[in-house]
Amino acid sequence: MAERRPGTPDVAAWLAARGWRPFAFQRQVWRAMAAGRSGLLHATTGAGKTYAVWLGALQALGAKNKQKTPSVGVDKAQAAIEKEVAKSPAAPLAVLWITPMRALAADTLKALAAPLAELGPAHPATLARWTLGARTGDTASGERSAQSRRLPTVLVTTPESLSLLLARADAREQLSQVRLVVADEWHELLGNKRGVQLQLALARLATWSPRLMVWGMSATLGNLPEAMDTLLAPLGQDVVGELVQGRIDKALAIDTLLPDAPERFSWAGHLGLRMLPAVVAELEQSSTTLVFVNVRSQAEQWYQALLDARPEWAGQIAIHHGSLDRAVREWVEAGLKAGSLRAVVATSSLDLGVDFAPVERVLQIGSAKGVARLLQRAGRSGHSPGRPSRITLVPTHSLEIVEAAAARDAVRAGQVESRASPEQPIDVLVQHLVTVALGGGFAPEALYGEVRRTWAYRQLPRAVWDWCLDFVSGGGQALAAYPDYRRVVPDEDGIWRVPDARLARRHRANIGTIVSDASMAVQILHGARLGSMEESFLSRLSPGDCFVFAGQVLELVRIEQMTAFVRRAPRTRATVPRWAGSRMPLSTVLADFVVRELAQAAAGRYASPELRAVRPLLQLQQRWSALPTPETLLAETLRTREGWHLFLYPFAGRHAHMGLASLLAWRAAQGEAGTFSIAVNDYGLELVSATERDWAALLPGLLRAGPAPAEEGEASAGQGADTGAGTGADDGAPVPLGSAIRNTANAQPPLPPAAAHGAAQRGAAADTPLHRALLHELLASLNATEMARRRFREIARVAGLIFQSHPGEQRSARQLQASAQLFFEVFRKYDSTNLLLRQASEEVLSQELDVRAIAAALRRMQAQALDVHLLSRPGPLAFPLMVERFREKLSNEALADRIARMLGDLEAAADTRGPQPAARAQDVVPPDPPLRRARRKAAAPQEPGAPSATSDPSQSAQAIEAALGFGGAAAGDAGGGARPARPRRPRRPSRPLPRL
Repeated sequence: MAERRPGTPDVAAWLAARGWRPFAFQRQVWRAMAAGRSGLLHATTGAGKTYAVWLGALQALGAKNKQKTPSVGVDKAQAAIEKEVAKSPAAPLAVLWITPMRALAADTLKALAAPLAELGPAHPATLARWTLGARTGDTASGERSAQSRRLPTVLVTTPESLSLLLARADAREQLSQVRLVVADEWHELLGNKRGVQLQLALARLATWSPRLMVWGMSATLGNLPEAMDTLLAPLGQDVVGELVQGRIDKALAIDTLLPDAPERFSWAGHLGLRMLPAVVAELEQSSTTLVFVNVRSQAEQWYQALLDARPEWAGQIAIHHGSLDRAVREWVEAGLKAGSLRAVVATSSLDLGVDFAPVERVLQIGSAKGVARLLQRAGRSGHSPGRPSRITLVPTHSLEIVEAAAARDAVRAGQVESRASPEQPIDVLVQHLVTVALGGGFAPEALYGEVRRTWAYRQLPRAVWDWCLDFVSGGGQALAAYPDYRRVVPDEDGIWRVPDARLARRHRANIGTIVSDASMAVQILHGARLGSMEESFLSRLSPGDCFVFAGQVLELVRIEQMTAFVRRAPRTRATVPRWAGSRMPLSTVLADFVVRELAQAAAGRYASPELRAVRPLLQLQQRWSALPTPETLLAETLRTREGWHLFLYPFAGRHAHMGLASLLAWRAAQGEAGTFSIAVNDYGLELVSATERDWAALLPGLLRAGPAPAEEGEASAGQGADTGAGTGADDGAPVPLGSAIRNTANAQPPLPPAAAHGAAQRGAAADTPLHRALLHELLASLNATEMARRRFREIARVAGLIFQSHPGEQRSARQLQASAQLFFEVFRKYDSTNLLLRQASEEVLSQELDVRAIAAALRRMQAQALDVHLLSRPGPLAFPLMVERFREKLSNEALADRIARMLGDLEAAADTRGPQPAARAQDVVPPDPPLRRARRKAAAPQEPGAPSATSDPSQSAQAIEAALGFGGAAAGDAGGGARPARPRRPRRPSRPLPRL
């Protein structure tokens, strides 16, 4: 037990007055902070992390410190300023509390205010003078004006607002006395550019305040030492952090709401509507429940379904997601805190930090897709020390029942996903240079050392630093003639500043790294506009690729700015699966545990209630084919009227499977051109060839880690080599129309040599000729140039080339894309070594394609024993992949008919004992429906004694169609959709022509 120094607040007594006793990890944090040390606190959600750091701050900073702060270059004028500050009634800014979401600021302020209000009067010389405040995008203008005159002692803010403070002309005077920075929910910032922005800000504050303490808080991190080093690196190499892990006996119950009879043949979302009565029954038994879903459209559907099932619950249940108005969200949050709501259907908008004490239970609709997300959401219930947390998983298809068992085992094993900081994002550094120039200016040599203290830029080369200085001072090689890009220039003393007030206002209005995915218009070439789709999907397509939208098969002609021009294509054309940007992929950690569960079933061990529930499905999969295990890679082949199918199950997640499927199709097309359709889910991928393919013979060569032996020397020699994709070296060359392979025959050269080399260095594990050749193949199989062009818009916005808003003006996504595309083309022609271009290519690799996961999956598959099975009909693992592909080409009604017919045949075959008769290829998959379907007649009233209507295929098809409609938006929720069909206007009768 630590000895309390005389004159410090008695925080233990404050806890005791509430019937609480400090945990050992809280005392450890207090001792470390009293000694002036920094660190990272990792503890369970609701264990008391906020009180650990905040009460430690009150003890460490609340006592009257009689030691003089070492003065570094402080003259008499500065000493006079400090003397005036000491006489003022309010203490200067001492604590910065960084939160990743501005919605958490109010709750954080409330949590900090209670101890300060009671401990302050006992310490009139210190704590009684402390003030609290928040500064986020939601802060009122009056409060902002007051803060511009004097900042509070404790400021709750976001990384963007902290950068705005650094851009003030008096930044050093206002921030040099900061003693503590707290990074709340550090795991939410660590893996993105906002975390890099915070790293740079911490390096600046540490330069001004050498005694600065930094503490991070998190509940869901797998790589704790690296996460702490990333946070504390800006303080200097001599700082040794303290890693505190709060292990307390907090009960966490993870159970599964099992359906009565899980189907042996399932598909994504088919259980959703059937689970509604069980969910309603669970809500009736609980007082206040949070119902989490993964996407916003799913939240709207479940909220409406609950109201339809229980109309009397109107006013007792609510919905919460980021698209709702702020006033509505605050009303919902207030109802949760007061316990006046029975249930709230929410997305990730309620994942973090908010303390809702009345919440007793959490329901997770569908898989959480990651262990960290599951723990974060589970912690919303019982959010206080000593109270148990409970989360119930509600599967939306049969295979998610296996995921539920895997998630519980992963939590028991303590396995959580890791997160890593981005490496050297040039756009963030360029923005920071302008920010620091506004905040009093900088000397380049001193700032270079300061930036290299951060984890993200610890290996920043001098050449890259000089390029960034040249870019902010003159715009680089291509923009040197334009005055607007001479943003920072040295003055007569050698201090780099922003001399133009107009450029300064524009920069302050656009500080930040948050960018949102835009939607693109889909328009028939020389025709009508069909609607809008997510840009992240359309940018992956090449001219000639086909996709389904608004009930039609469309062929991409070209993309101009924010419009995709298409033409109608035959229904028989191979299509690309719809890319749903909001679909979260299965994490690698959770996928590994899913395979372990399947391996237990393969060995005949059904220990958990989840495995026992899906035992018929797993046994049928094992009877017709096999179950995946960590040692084997399962592959299945099938011949149908559609063509030759390959089903492969790497269990690498949806994003990695999309890149793998494109790569395998591209490799398969090198020997013999053909047409491929692709489908992916979190468990595997499907390739369908219209021409005959011996997949069993081809598969070992397709799964190689590098290029084919004949291509290896050529591909590794340079990234500009021809890959057989059918294009020339010129990116603008016409695309030959030889085949309709998905993004292969019409792919364009993705990267210049320098960019590909840099991508290989920083986008993947090793820079070897073999690995660079793999990257080249992967990028050649996709439209990497268009993807980089879209990614460049975000980079150009962060780097200050284009602006989301000017003072008094907001620009649209179309205007931003037009401006960014102009810069992109200018740089490619006149400044091909521009580092922002290279960064766009690298981010395509690391974020759009997840190249590390793809490379890891290829290495893992090469180490596994290939287990190929020839199917006579799709098995329980293959059937969901076929349904994913059918979704792209059929309406819900036609899809329901097809699923119903296939299920009838598959269930009959599954019930047959003994050897399975071989099915004819044309009978496995029913033919496509006619373009114009007859309207389904209403079922006639059933007479007593008549056979059950459920045996009628049309009735089962209607039930399937209802399930598809309920879960359809969840499969592709991306902020856009087709417009409802408008009736044609009545045509005027034409005037008769005169006789000749």
